[in-house]
Amino acid sequence: MTNTRKLFDIQGTDRVSFLQGLVTNDVREGLVYAALLTPQGKYLADFFLLGTDERILLDIDASIADQTVQRLSMYKLRADVTIEPSEMKVQRGLGEAPDGAIADPRNDALGWRYYAPDAGPDHEIDWTALHVAHCVPQTGIELTPDSYILEAGFEQLSGVDFRKGCYVGQEVTARMKHKTELRKGLTKVKVTGAAPTGTPILSGSKEAGVLYSQAAGEGIAYLRFDRAKGEMTAQDATVHRIDPA
Repeated sequence: MTNTRKLFDIQGTDRVSFLQGLVTNDVREGLVYAALLTPQGKYLADFFLLGTDERILLDIDASIADQTVQRLSMYKLRADVTIEPSEMKVQRGLGEAPDGAIADPRNDALGWRYYAPDAGPDHEIDWTALHVAHCVPQTGIELTPDSYILEAGFEQLSGVDFRKGCYVGQEVTARMKHKTELRKGLTKVKVTGAAPTGTPILSGSKEAGVLYSQAAGEGIAYLRFDRAKGEMTAQDATVHRIDPA
């Protein structure tokens, strides 16, 4: 599998405080999964951050890398922070790992990530099937602008820290956590047949959500929970919500 990640070195004496005020997770906790949000609490980007004594490594999907770095740079102001392309590469795999590899913080089933200048290509694994099996959203597929990260399962993916203090979009995220019950969100579904990613899901004549990644007769769907009952359709496919319990 061709590696589709870009890595950047975030350096400078203010790098930790700079990121702590921007991203959803605590950057002092080793390898973390995190997101950058709008002030209204909506998703802009997701990525991994790995701190060392000299830098914080940013590991991000190549499709959103440049605009995300540009957005981060807008917040630098007078902070002692630089963001530059890194010499490091990342490799993903399952099973036996190279020395220094780190478990994927989102879900143990996603294996490990190995960071080194000589890291090789990802292991030949059906990563989409793994993401579907464990309802882990992917950048640009389930994770798109205007998503709310709690509806995308970031709490279950260890992608948000509710104790770390303020960051951009924190107030809306905290309100969704503590004051409301989620009525929409990503969930696994059983799919008989197939439909293109992004196909609307109908419950009778009413739109109940959207079907995204699919593998081995299952899929990830964004659903309105009050309508996601019984048999639903997505074009020629039939869809049933899988009980999250």
